[in-house]
Amino acid sequence: MSSRTVEIAPKAGLHARPASKFVEVVQEYEADIKISDPSTEEKPVDAGSMLAITGLGLKKGEEMEIEAEGSDAEEAIDALEEVITTPEE
Repeated sequence: MSSRTVEIAPKAGLHARPASKFVEVVQEYEADIKISDPSTEEKPVDAGSMLAITGLGLKKGEEMEIEAEGSDAEEAIDALEEVITTPEE
């Protein structure tokens, strides 16, 4: 399993448009991908679920943990990191 902690850059945090884009990218990979809020003890949630992602309530400047397991795990994490660390225009 691979994991990485990243800081959220979009103004709206991990809500609406950024979360939708995040889910789209997750679906491009075979890896089992989960995300979590490292500041809590809560279990990671399915990164392919818009409801689960927005339910974390992560805001701009906060950190999130991306975990992936599978043959394309590193590629998936790289792509997801790009989505979440790119500010919205």
